[in-house]
Amino acid sequence: MEAQYRNHDGDTSFSSLRVYLNSLSDTPSRFSRRAVSVSTSYDEMSRVRAVSGEQMRRTLRWYDLIGLGIGGMIGAGVFVTTGRASRLYAGPSIVVSYAIAGLCALLSAFCYTEFAVHLPVAGGAFSYIRITFGEFPAFITGANLIMDYVLSNAAVSRGFTAYLGSAFGISTSEWRFIVSGLPNGFNEIDPIAVIVVLAVTFVICYSTRESSKVNMVLTALHIAFIVFVIVMGFSKGDVKNLTRPDNPENPSGFFPFGVSGVFNGAAMVYLSYIGYDAVSTMAEEVKDPVKDIPMGISGSVAIVIVLYCLMAISMSMLLPYDLIDAEAPYSAAFSKSEGWEWVTRVVGIGASFGILTSLIVAMLGQARYMCVIGRSRVVPIWFAKVHPKTSTPVNASAFLGIFTAVLALFTDLNVLLNLVSIGTLFVFYMVANAVIFRRYVTVGYTEPWPTLSFLCLFSITSILFTLVWQLAPSGPPKWFILGASTVTAIAIVQIFHCVVPQARIPEFWGVPLMPWTPCVSIFLNIFLLGSLDAPSYIRFGFFSGLVVLVYVFYSVHASYDAEGDGSLDFKDVESLERINRVLS
Repeated sequence: MEAQYRNHDGDTSFSSLRVYLNSLSDTPSRFSRRAVSVSTSYDEMSRVRAVSGEQMRRTLRWYDLIGLGIGGMIGAGVFVTTGRASRLYAGPSIVVSYAIAGLCALLSAFCYTEFAVHLPVAGGAFSYIRITFGEFPAFITGANLIMDYVLSNAAVSRGFTAYLGSAFGISTSEWRFIVSGLPNGFNEIDPIAVIVVLAVTFVICYSTRESSKVNMVLTALHIAFIVFVIVMGFSKGDVKNLTRPDNPENPSGFFPFGVSGVFNGAAMVYLSYIGYDAVSTMAEEVKDPVKDIPMGISGSVAIVIVLYCLMAISMSMLLPYDLIDAEAPYSAAFSKSEGWEWVTRVVGIGASFGILTSLIVAMLGQARYMCVIGRSRVVPIWFAKVHPKTSTPVNASAFLGIFTAVLALFTDLNVLLNLVSIGTLFVFYMVANAVIFRRYVTVGYTEPWPTLSFLCLFSITSILFTLVWQLAPSGPPKWFILGASTVTAIAIVQIFHCVVPQARIPEFWGVPLMPWTPCVSIFLNIFLLGSLDAPSYIRFGFFSGLVVLVYVFYSVHASYDAEGDGSLDFKDVESLERINRVLS
């Protein structure tokens, strides 16, 4: 059996150029075999996990996860996105936008939680999709998510320089220098950002537990600053600003731009919630996954929703929405008030703490994604190694940390931010689909086509709704199509719910109101994807194309070889039956 996976007397696909070229000629058959090859939960928690050698220590509890979740979500983004969304889209109703975006995040968090409880490994969404839809879809989503992490971390680290400068009253230009000869956008060198990234890399390589402690301290300080800003906003603000613009010619009221403005604002501020995804990658290091993970993931999202809504109300009370600075709303609001300029520096200090916490959590998450992708052999196994003394994925952490530092050194913040977000929303969409598929389909026992057909029909209906919402002019035809799409989507879910029985009921923790909860998550993620600009889709298409090439020229052959030597070939029937009983 093993010989069919080998080339020329047992050589692997990469043993020589001649063998590799011969392997490339077999790419179609290997792709058809490996692309949709589905791993099992037992494999992910045993044989695949063993590839790393040493195991990650289970040292985290629910309060560590809540701290990591809050630290990962409450970064500098809220200090920027709130102003832009309020000024351009929602006005004072930005608080409703934050509530809607928070609901979307909470529904996605439920989907992550069900997987993380029953599959407590470090792979996060990559592992969830791999055991559901196969290796190739998992590789596409995992690679995009890692790139989004790296780019956003580089952008956030450069933002640290700006906020630290505002905290001490120092211009950012004094800490950066221009290199002539390099193209614009890549010629402003930021050594402070590099130092911050490398320092965080050292911390996360040293110990996950120590990283959590550092994060808890920084998060506590950051929350204290946020509470301070909220209190100052409520004490100095005016309730009249919630309904009255500064310029009478601008739209007035709590909903100056109507319902569409609220949802467009929600699409923009939703990115402020991204961060709980990284918490799911810590599942392999949690002492009691069944109890700690639901409290950690869902609890952190709930707390952040409350803080964000209070911050949004505070900012809306400080100034009429048409006077809010789109780029630095809180700093600008206080700087315009006589005697309150010192609060601007407080905001800068608070944002600096927020950047550090979001960097720690995101860099913990990106390293664990790379580690588990290495375990699956679709990238070199070197990334999968866990250090015997620190029990952390040192190779993946160091590699991605250095890569992030290089990007942060040269690349302008705006260039980086234009490349971030779509990959993360796409992964959230995939996880919501995966949790439905896993509930209703057991491979080898359940016919998958009714569930796949339902998922396709529901996605198509959601896409139609989103396109009409974004592109169609206002009027009766638009509202008729939107209403018809809504009724159709509800009917599709209800018919599926009544006709197709669930194949497995989670023993420990499951998404409530199945399939309605993940369906709402699917719709909201599609809706938010429809609000992104064209450059985001161009980036997604370009990078996904590169990922496909990597898979075709390297990954599919590496995983094929691994299947041949038994690393990825599950044959333990007794264990398979046992894991099926646990999951059913």
